[in-house]
Amino acid sequence: MANVLTDLAADIYKAADIVGRELVGFIPATTINSGSERVAKGDTVRASFTRTATAGDISESMTIPEGTDQTIDTKTMTISKARAVQIPWTGEDQRHVNNGIGFETIYGDQIKQAMRTLCNEIESDLATTAYQNASRAFGTAGTTPFGSNFNEVAEVRQILADNGMPTNDGQTSLVLNTLAGTNLRQLAQLQKANEAGGVDLLRQGVLLDLQGLGIRESAQVKAHTKGTGSGYLVNDASSAIGDSVIAADTGSGTILAGDVITINGDTNKYVVNSALAGGSFTLGTPGLLAAAANDAAITVGNSYTANVAFHRSAMELAMRAPAVPAGGDSADDAMLVQDPHSGLVFEIRVYRGYRKTMIEVAAAWGYKAWKPDAIAVLMG
Repeated sequence: MANVLTDLAADIYKAADIVGRELVGFIPATTINSGSERVAKGDTVRASFTRTATAGDISESMTIPEGTDQTIDTKTMTISKARAVQIPWTGEDQRHVNNGIGFETIYGDQIKQAMRTLCNEIESDLATTAYQNASRAFGTAGTTPFGSNFNEVAEVRQILADNGMPTNDGQTSLVLNTLAGTNLRQLAQLQKANEAGGVDLLRQGVLLDLQGLGIRESAQVKAHTKGTGSGYLVNDASSAIGDSVIAADTGSGTILAGDVITINGDTNKYVVNSALAGGSFTLGTPGLLAAAANDAAITVGNSYTANVAFHRSAMELAMRAPAVPAGGDSADDAMLVQDPHSGLVFEIRVYRGYRKTMIEVAAAWGYKAWKPDAIAVLMG
């Protein structure tokens, strides 16, 4: 096999290093699994999850107790995408551009744009799955947070803490859009070195960790459009704390994944994880924090911007190079390049044709929000 990419490696790494792209916040805050080589596209990967344990009284005996049987739940994810940006070049094309700014310059820019495209798609996938699989929400739909203080950070942290999720291990992030980030930067108390504990925000615009949450920004934070549901009532005479499947009747219209709903008599804002179908919808765990009365009114909240707080263990991104058959394909050469902007690794391959070359930048990935109780939405 010809060693094609070695001569161009300097241009490839240079392009990766100087890339100027949209902000990414979800990718670096997510668990990244790059060891999924054996998983084919569409294959199921299973993970086990234990339920809350039940304690019992200790009763002294010369016989060892049997213990209480426990149910182990499983959740699945797949490598659902194998995507590539393909860049064709003919000999005449190269000769033409070498008469101007040069093939190496344009080629580097094309690699840069290919990484940008794939990175933005992955970031978008994570942003969507994060907010649509959250437990609860805080904030006012349509109002960008941090207008006068940063109290909202403590509020979303409380949601995670009340759910039993770790919040002080340095693995929890709050990912904001740039509007919320700008409001945060403009708060006077964060710009004062004596109050902020440093000058990083004032001098460099670096968002500091707050309340134990790492503050990040993303260009892919989603704007959720509410469902059309109205008039729905709880259809359950025996609902209990912890219920996540909510039966509803009487009303009309849609209740969508990502909708924030309230139930009459309960001040919590619950996030819908599975849309209304067959007379019920599903909330993110841990479900209801207060039992809902039968025929209690269900209100679908307004459309909002989905800033998200989550622990790293809540979401996983499984990523690898797209598979090639045993013995290889017709590529002349291939190499892996890590993008310093996001930390993701992409594969670059060169294919030779008849007086033509095709350069491919590619990745295969899957993603999953495993733990809704470790995810909370800060509405904007």
